[in-house]
Amino acid sequence: MGNPALVDPATVRKTAAEAWIWGYPLLENYRTLYSQALDEADPRYVGGFGVFRHYPEPFSSANADVIAPSTDTPYSWAWLDLRAEPWVLDVPDFGDRYHLLSVHDLDTAYVGFIGARTTGPGPGRYLIAGPRFTGDGRQGFDGVLRAETQLVGVIGRTYLAGEADVPAVEELQRGCTLRPLSAVLATAPPPAAPDPVWPVWREEIRETLDWFVLLDFLLGFFPPLPTEADLRRRLAELGIGSGDFEPAALPLELREALREGIADARATLTEAAAGQTDSVGLFGTRVQLGDDYLARAMGAYLGLYGLPAEEAWYGGWLADDLGHRPPDGSRRHTLHFPADGLPPARHFWSVTVYRLPDRLLVPNPAARYAVGSRTPGLAHAPDGSLTLHLQPHPPTSPAEAANWLPTPPGPFTVLLRIYGPRPAALDGRWQLPPLTTVD
Repeated sequence: MGNPALVDPATVRKTAAEAWIWGYPLLENYRTLYSQALDEADPRYVGGFGVFRHYPEPFSSANADVIAPSTDTPYSWAWLDLRAEPWVLDVPDFGDRYHLLSVHDLDTAYVGFIGARTTGPGPGRYLIAGPRFTGDGRQGFDGVLRAETQLVGVIGRTYLAGEADVPAVEELQRGCTLRPLSAVLATAPPPAAPDPVWPVWREEIRETLDWFVLLDFLLGFFPPLPTEADLRRRLAELGIGSGDFEPAALPLELREALREGIADARATLTEAAAGQTDSVGLFGTRVQLGDDYLARAMGAYLGLYGLPAEEAWYGGWLADDLGHRPPDGSRRHTLHFPADGLPPARHFWSVTVYRLPDRLLVPNPAARYAVGSRTPGLAHAPDGSLTLHLQPHPPTSPAEAANWLPTPPGPFTVLLRIYGPRPAALDGRWQLPPLTTVD
């Protein structure tokens, strides 16, 4: 433990609020890690560390692996423990198909990207190394991704052009493989890292002092960074980061200060996220994000594992044109894109509806979750404009039904993804049209 007698309640409250914002992405990331890599009883379990679980078909309303999932690019999921040795990722030739494999640290900052934009279509072999790896690693590899944390996640995205395309996506996903470095080099593996007692994830932990207990555990996989030394020092004064933090060991007034800090941070995050309409600045590498920890927390809150703007631009409708926040499926809505105002994409774009509060896909008999530039049969007006119809039931007009996007009977939110955004989206010249209320 640190020496809490040296810390006054006001300082603890401020530190707790700052730490909750800073640590929010770590704990949200652990939420996914726990279900996919640790909890064998969870249907989302991928098989532990060091293995891929591929989803060659698009997500549906039955999937709950991650909030605000994409239906355009089926996922591949993997988690790596880098404590003992690096891992090697092999990828096949994707041709002209859009694809991306992103590697992220425990706090969701991206380590690197392998895909159409960054490394091109061809096959490759990449080394993923943790903070303790001292080797060079460049010889024999097409790239080296050096993580700042000892646990990392890998998320693959592969464009799917409909049900008939599933076998081709399956074949490409099978070509993405992971092996320990020792297996690639045919050398004796190093001693295995000790297996800790992994804390069970509980949804209610965000509002309790156990949040700091889980943060204390996760910091054991996250060596301090120079830019975060001051916060880590203040947490250490409270015993957070020692590996055995016990809130009950703190004086009552400091425990109350921690609770007040959590409440302050939750209010700050909720208020900031309510005004966010696009993804610029919320996702990226550690260099891109810098010390804007509130932006990173908003990214984890609004769309965990979102991509940096140069890869994909995200924009959303949190309210309709009448000011209803959030929009509600009891009303019909439209989105109208003028012919010269379609989303500016180099690859493709799509609009997806998510039910609230869980931000998951909307169940509907048509299994229709998104529409976009590659949706077959979209009906454009004679002038080239496009109007999407958002409502619980299909429109009676065939032309409108072709552009139908189902909404839930209650509150919802809408997200636009632009893959390969053109400069007009990135610099603000292109703007989202209003979500117009029909009745």
